[in-house]
Amino acid sequence: MTETPKPTPSELKILKFLWQNGPSTVRDVHEGIGVQVGHSYTTTLKQMQIMRDKGLLARDDSQRAHVFQPTVGEEPTQRAMLDDFMQRVYEGSASQLVMQALGISRPASAAELEEIDRLVQRLREESRGGTGR
Repeated sequence: MTETPKPTPSELKILKFLWQNGPSTVRDVHEGIGVQVGHSYTTTLKQMQIMRDKGLLARDDSQRAHVFQPTVGEEPTQRAMLDDFMQRVYEGSASQLVMQALGISRPASAAELEEIDRLVQRLREESRGGTGR
């Protein structure tokens, strides 16, 4: 199994744009996010070329304006980045990560807590061999 690449913060902005908007030209991406962060068109182009070289994007060269699309999914990328963060910061402890996220940095809303309760219940049922549904 190949490892999911972990994009840099600027690469993640481009990926998020493409996940939300679908395959896009460099101009589309630049107008969507490059202008906001003060990048020139050529900076956006270079960043996307680097991402293509790294395997994060694929480019369709069949038309004059090249169209880029992500080669990695949003959820696998989030999982890989979270796992990397959890390993580096919390020595792999999911409980430490969750306690920090829920208690100290920003209290969870009632709706978030209800959603977390449902997830925990489902995980408990699955660990007992139930379907969780």
